[in-house]
This record gives sequence, structure tokens and C-alpha cells, in this order.
Amino acid sequence: MLSSSLLFALLLLLVLLGTKRAFSKKRRLPPSPPKLPLLGHLLQLGSLPHRSLSALSEKHGPLMLLHFGHVPTLVVSSADMAEEVMRTHDTSFASRPDLKPVRTILYDTHDVGFAPFGDYWRHTRKLCTIHLLSGKRVKSYRALRQEEVAFMMQKISRASLSSTSGFIDMSKVINSFVTDIVGRVVSGTSFRAADRCQLFSKLIDDNGVAFRELCVGELFPSLGFLDGILGLNPTAKKVAKEWDVALNEMIQDHVERLNRDEVQERDFVDELLDVVDKPEKDFCLTMKQMKAILWDMFSAGVEASFTALEWAMAELVRHPETLKKLQDEVRGLAAGKDMVKEDETHDMVYLKAVLKEVLRVHPPTPLLLPRESIEDCQIQGYHIPKKTRVLINAWAISRDPKHWDAPEEFRPERFMSSDLDFKGKNFDFTPFGSGRRICPGMQLAVATLEVALANLVHQFDWELPLGMTRDEFDMTESPGLTARKKEPLHLVAKPWGQIPLE
Repeated sequence: MLSSSLLFALLLLLVLLGTKRAFSKKRRLPPSPPKLPLLGHLLQLGSLPHRSLSALSEKHGPLMLLHFGHVPTLVVSSADMAEEVMRTHDTSFASRPDLKPVRTILYDTHDVGFAPFGDYWRHTRKLCTIHLLSGKRVKSYRALRQEEVAFMMQKISRASLSSTSGFIDMSKVINSFVTDIVGRVVSGTSFRAADRCQLFSKLIDDNGVAFRELCVGELFPSLGFLDGILGLNPTAKKVAKEWDVALNEMIQDHVERLNRDEVQERDFVDELLDVVDKPEKDFCLTMKQMKAILWDMFSAGVEASFTALEWAMAELVRHPETLKKLQDEVRGLAAGKDMVKEDETHDMVYLKAVLKEVLRVHPPTPLLLPRESIEDCQIQGYHIPKKTRVLINAWAISRDPKHWDAPEEFRPERFMSSDLDFKGKNFDFTPFGSGRRICPGMQLAVATLEVALANLVHQFDWELPLGMTRDEFDMTESPGLTARKKEPLHLVAKPWGQIPLE
């Protein structure tokens, strides 16, 4: 017969095993590939993480738990799992992680895009929507967009006549166009006159370099103090100072105009100044918070539109039959006119299909801005702990063969008989995100893209540089938060109609 002490020990062991089993079941984590000590899965990211993570998800499933250093990161690579994060558990995943390079440049993340979930984020997003990004506001910028498109057409026409190489650097042309539009919308003044266009384009380019710098604290939070000791993140600090100088200068110009009572029409900078250091207002900002918001509007506004328009032109010259079909639609509906007006794009269904296909194949941010869970939750029976980072692979989702026929092909016709849209309700197509963190500048970006692309194909015939074949045309992506085209977009433009040069 078993002694009482042995019996007690066996009972205790059974209880502990049962508890462990129950705990394990409760704490079942998503699948995870083998990882290295300390580094975790860091070396599996590659130079283009959206592609590397997509390949990993094909082996380990659409919901993977990776560790970059000591940081747990949930990778989402299917429409169903994206819906779980951005709709079913949207509130649980509505915050952002604290990223040191971002914090350095963005005044402790007091912007909109990277701000943690909470009252400050709600108030600033509302402020930006009301005074800059609402449908009503976007329509009010229509004449401004038309002027900037006309200027871009003139620039291309002159360049096509004077180019000694036979081609135009359309990357520079598109970048200047988008930067000046965003500059005028935000600050009410043209960037061309003050050479701010070139300055802000450089600063936005530098953002990408700074965000890619190594941070010990990003991988091992408990060792974050080493970043300062080792002098890491020098680019982020340098870029932060340059942004601060540029934004201070812009704000000071507005303050002086307001003091001289020279403001005829208020712009977004004026609206922000109206709530800076005004505690009597329902919601007030500090000057640093104002600059963080302005950084957001410039950087996000330029990156999304520039990247999409550059890829659109690249895909069209690689697919001349698609370009011809789009030109036939645009030139038919705008026959006899020098310029395509924004109102006329509403009936251009193939134009809209082309832009949707561009955003499907080349989402501006292939990995949507990282989220972070603010509480424990369950997804498909898997336990997701609080403070887990989340990467939603929009690039992989929009190329998933379960949802897309021949996903690697550029085929705008797939949208002609479909009501699929990018406004956040179709989770197999979310280039602008979804849920509470959907991109608030989506309407402005799309309005800019439609009128710009319509006029580019209306005014010009486009070809690859002399002697270059379609297979030789480089379509490689550059690494970064946004997936720009790695090599400059060199194209030959041949004016189709008469373009006024004055």
C-alpha cells in the first residue's frame, strides 16, 4: 500500500501536470520558425522584408510569431488574419510600438501616424481630418491640383524637346509634382519659389535612411541605454535637426504673416497655430506637437502618392497594350481638350481599374505601419500577449492566389467587373490599411493620382529609352518603409497634343 506522503506527492504531481497542460493550452502561441539565440529571426528579414516574410508565411502559415532580438512580432499574411487584427480585434491592436528612430525624428511620436492609441491620437487625427483631409477639404484643393498638373505637363514637354539623352527622369518630375502639391495644401504657398521642394524631398528621402539604422534598444529593450553610449542612430539625430530647422522656418513665416494681418485664406499651418499654447481651447498643442503633425502630413502625403504614381508609369510602359487602352479611354472622354479636368476622371472606369491594380501590385507601404497590442487577446485559438508587435503584410495579401487569379500579372481588367475597393472593407486589398488606423490621407492621395495619371497619358505617348527592352527595364524595389522603385524611372515622352508652354 502506498504511504500517505507518496500518495500526496503523486497527487501533487498530477495537479501540476494538469495545470501545466491547461496553461499550455491557454497560452498556445502562433507557429514560429526555428530561431537563433539572442538574434531570433532577425537574419531572416532580408533587404526586402515583405518578400522574405511572405516566403516564410508560405511554410509556417498566415499567422506567425517571430522574434527580432527579444521583441515578439506577429506577422499577418492573409485576408482572414488581417480581418481578425483590423476589424475583430481592432481596438486591441490599435496602438503603435515605441520605435527609437521614429521617436527621435517625431518629437517623441506626437504625430498622427506613429502616435500611441489614446486621447491625443484621437484629437490630432480629428484635427487633421477636419482642416486638411476630409472629403470636403480634398475637393477644395481641386484648382490647386489642376495648376500643379499643368505645370508638370509643361515641364515634361520642355524636357522632351531639350533632352540630349532622349529620355526624362520621371522620378524627379513626379517627386517635385507631389511635393509641391502637398506643400501648397499644407502651407498654402508654392514650394517652387522658395526652393523648399528640393529641401523637403531630400528630408523625406533621409527619413528612410534613418529608420533603417540599427538600434540596440529596438531588439533588446533592456539594453536601450547602449544606443547613447555607442553613439548609434546618428542619422536619425541629424535628420531630426534638419526637419526642425525647416519646420521652424515655415512656421515662423506663417507667424509673421499673421502678425502683419496678411492672411487672406487660412491654411493648415494657420489652423494648427490657432491651437498652439492655447490652454483655453478644448484641445491645444505644444509647438513640438505641431511640428510632429506637420512632419506626418509632408512625409506620408508625399511618399504614398509619389510611390504609386512612379510605379503606375513603370507598369504602363512595360504593358503597352494597357497603356493604349487607358489612352483610348482618357482621350476619348477628354477629346478636343488641352487638359483633363478632375470632374472628367469620375467616368474613367479603366483609369480607376489601373490605379487599383497598381496599388494591389505595389502597395505604397508593403508592410503596413507596425501595430502593437494593448492587451492580451486570442486569434484563431492562439494567445497573443500584450505588447506584441504586429506586421500586416499587405504586399503578400494582395498577391495571395487564394483570392487573386494570376496574382503576379499586372492586369487592371480584374477590377472592371468587381466592386472591390481599397477603402478598408475588403481585407484582401488594403493598401491604405483598415480600421481605426486606416490612412487618413487616402482621399487626397487618390484624387492626386487620378488627375495626374489621366493627364500624363492624355498629353504624351510613352516609351522605354532607345534600345531598352521590356525585360531589361529594372523593376527592382528599394528597401525601406515604402517600396519605391530602386532605379530612377527614365522614360521617353512624345507630346501627343498641343501643350501651352506659358
